[in-house]
Amino acid sequence: MTQWAKGNLGRAAESILNTPNAHVGIVTGFYIKHATPPSPETDGLGGMAHLAAGLSSAGVAVTVITDAPCAKAVWAVVDALPAPVNLEVVSTAESSVRRLRRFLEEGDRPLTHLIAIERVSPASDGKPHREHGWDMSRETAPLHLLFEDPTWKPRWLTIGIGDGGNEIGMGSLPKDIVEREIPNGSVIAATTPADYLIVAGVSNWGGYGLLATMACMSPKLRPDLLRHFNRVMDHRFLSAAVETGQAVDDSRVDSPGRPQMSVDRIPWDQHASLLEEMADVVASRVKDEAGA
Repeated sequence: MTQWAKGNLGRAAESILNTPNAHVGIVTGFYIKHATPPSPETDGLGGMAHLAAGLSSAGVAVTVITDAPCAKAVWAVVDALPAPVNLEVVSTAESSVRRLRRFLEEGDRPLTHLIAIERVSPASDGKPHREHGWDMSRETAPLHLLFEDPTWKPRWLTIGIGDGGNEIGMGSLPKDIVEREIPNGSVIAATTPADYLIVAGVSNWGGYGLLATMACMSPKLRPDLLRHFNRVMDHRFLSAAVETGQAVDDSRVDSPGRPQMSVDRIPWDQHASLLEEMADVVASRVKDEAGA
């Protein structure tokens, strides 16, 4: 999957940077009904937080979007951001999503880009599925209609960030790739495409990578984009998700997930170390530019 999507990370970053008066929407929240308590998973929330913090610090308008089942955890992370951003919450009804879509198109500052990070897409049966095939349609708003709808053409560029084959954006891949490389791929494979698909080992990492790539491309905006891109803020975001929002991890068929400081079963400090490595790569580029 990563080979097929190669180059999209840079193109997505360039698109945002080259858009005057950009307004970026970020859709996130992957609800786990079979968890203790039922709550969204931790993945996606940290990537959303770093993108929102970096973009807003650089003067880019940001609107975070989720649905009612995920609202508590997403709000907790948005509330932990260093500066306020807009938050829109829809019910699980299709009519609620369509109302939001009209608002985002017709508001004072319409969206220019829409990012989905770890947000489930419908499969070929029209229903969203968890990785082992469970139907999520009752507890999931059809926010994919902000990305694709047969009766409507998006007025914004779309970016999908995912790791499991069932997320918004993964519909850009040939279905046989997901079926071949992902367990239960024939059942869960996403059908919702994006203009730019970013595939990562963990969806949060794709969010980190997009922000770091923008910083590499724009020396002018680099200090603001990475102002909060550090271990301390990452811990703050995940703590808010887990302690206030009750976001969960490690939810399996035979073992309900629970609130804990990990993402995709990887302890927090390993994620923080990767974030620091990305920051170091950007810093090395700065040194190379200064010596050129």
